[in-house]
Amino acid sequence: MKRVFLFLATNLAIIVVLSITLRLLGFERILDEQGTGLNMNSLLLFAAVFGFGGSLMSLAMSKWTAKRFTGAQVIEMPRNAQEHWLVTTVQRQAQQAGIGMPEVAIYHAPDVNAFATGMSKNDALVAVSTGLLNAMTEDEAEAVLAHEVSHIANGDMVTLALIQGVVNTFVIFLSRVIGHMVDRVIFKNEHGHGPAFWITAIVAELVLGILASIIVMWFSRQREFRADAGGASLAGRDKMIAALQRLQMSVNQPHLPDQLSAFGISGGISSGLKSLFMSHPPLEERIAALREARY
Repeated sequence: MKRVFLFLATNLAIIVVLSITLRLLGFERILDEQGTGLNMNSLLLFAAVFGFGGSLMSLAMSKWTAKRFTGAQVIEMPRNAQEHWLVTTVQRQAQQAGIGMPEVAIYHAPDVNAFATGMSKNDALVAVSTGLLNAMTEDEAEAVLAHEVSHIANGDMVTLALIQGVVNTFVIFLSRVIGHMVDRVIFKNEHGHGPAFWITAIVAELVLGILASIIVMWFSRQREFRADAGGASLAGRDKMIAALQRLQMSVNQPHLPDQLSAFGISGGISSGLKSLFMSHPPLEERIAALREARY
């Protein structure tokens, strides 16, 4: 869960900072047109600044934030055979996928996991845990690296940021429309915005944000199937299946911080309504999809 938590937490922090800054500058006054109604065009612009601003800034900071949250150490010069193998494997896969060479890093954690992040296909980071290196065979680790390289080649980080920006925009827009309606219709406030507007808007933003996250997580799950297929293409289907089976044996171990979870190879397990908020599909579904795929 490390990748997603990192992305969403940074996104939220930036939105809060932008909100406070724009409010201090008086920008929110454009939301109330002559004290009687909302200026919808201005409101949409305001929502887009918040929605995409936080999402794109968190994307730009993703590599730095990932290193800070995980303590990942980039391999500048390989110090042993294992590090040399990691760098050369990622280099070969990046060339196959047609992307620039990502930074390769190792972070100390007992869980069997890895993640990729970065602002573009040619400015990315691939990191693996010490737990993965200790638990997986070389073939299985190769498949995990191929999975992460495929995320980069597919542009998944950028697409996720754009989708997050869109849903953020509509959450902010609709929450203020709802707050305005409650303020005018129920509390009969005819001039400016009273406490009812702000309280309702905050509550609506929280509720709509939770519902919007279902859309983001659905997309995240679809990305995993595509990255698995890409990993199978780069490393071989049998290796990719073997790597996912190995992950099945370690699902009870702790995972990446929530900020990074959407970008890891494994995302835990869940059922019922909780499954709607999972960044990864069940491992058995991913294995079945690989077995059924035709290459």
